[in-house]
Amino acid sequence: MRRYLILVLMLALFSEVFAVKKEGKILVFSKTTGFRHKSIGAGIEALKKMGKEKGFEVDFTEDSEKFTTDNLKKYKAVVFLNTTGDVLNNEQQKAFEGFIRSGNGYVGVHSASDTEYDWPWYGDLVGAYFLDHPNHPSNVLKAKFMVLLKNHWATKGMPDTFEHTDEFYNFKDIKKHIKPIIAIDETTYPGGKNPDFHPMSWYHEYDGGRAFYTALGHTDESYSDTLFLNHLWAGVKYAAKL
Repeated sequence: MRRYLILVLMLALFSEVFAVKKEGKILVFSKTTGFRHKSIGAGIEALKKMGKEKGFEVDFTEDSEKFTTDNLKKYKAVVFLNTTGDVLNNEQQKAFEGFIRSGNGYVGVHSASDTEYDWPWYGDLVGAYFLDHPNHPSNVLKAKFMVLLKNHWATKGMPDTFEHTDEFYNFKDIKKHIKPIIAIDETTYPGGKNPDFHPMSWYHEYDGGRAFYTALGHTDESYSDTLFLNHLWAGVKYAAKL
């Protein structure tokens, strides 16, 4: 019996030493009331894998009822993964505002900027709203990107310039308080409408919390691209303080 207890204790200690330490939990929200991206599934799988590799827990939902003060207390950040349209009612919006004001984080991916146009607080949080995309002849194009913040946590491993294929957004109501990370060169593709200032990813502190947004993430291929996944992980890490 004594030997059995010693063996159990040794196995428990071994498991504790070699287990991946869970640093926190995030909620991934992918509800759509407008256009629905087929890449949501690929994004969910990528974030599941990221959580296992980086040591954080992830819950996934498209249920707006999860946005209550009590439920959101379980999380350190919420990822809006290709959400579109009006996804939260007034009470749910208030709960999410309280979540951010309590020092937590937000990550917006791609069409998260095509969400909640009638909620000014959210517009300030995400940092800009979707205007349109080139659609010439296809929404998915290749273009040149420029890193604006070099030797920075958000661009670790990125070259100063790089080419990337994705669906590119034109923006309206770009907020002055955002801190741009990467920008797109409108001379390398047709249809750009922000020639003076066209950021494609940014971060900022807002209303007591933190926000990170990337306009990339339209295609399935994005969620197996190392450059994009490292960039997304940097945003999750920043927003959730992992």
